Amino acid sequence: MSTFNFHGDIKGPSNFGDHGRIEIHHGADPAAALELAGRLVDRLRDERPALAPQAEAVRGELVRAGEEGRPADSGRVRAALETIGVGVAAGSGSLALVQEITRVLGL
Repeated sequence: MSTFNFHGDIKGPSNFGDHGRIEIHHGADPAAALELAGRLVDRLRDERPALAPQAEAVRGELVRAGEEGRPADSGRVRAALETIGVGVAAGSGSLALVQEITRVLGL
């Protein structure tokens, strides 16, 4: 356990983070994730058809979550994205999309 001793006025503004502000982004923009998932489905249909069902699972989960007004099942989405990530070539556009979806969803 840590103890912090504050000497002086503690009611003033705090300067945490970059330029004195704190920004926390967790599970960001679902619309952006859905658009990226659609692009991933299209790309995998052309480049790696065997992995397209995994991309469709990601897109389907994002659609269902949006329709039901709930967060996407992160376990399901993460598992599908990991499968795709293992099956695509390093440096490919598909891998870049997988990484961006993971970032946007905060997985």
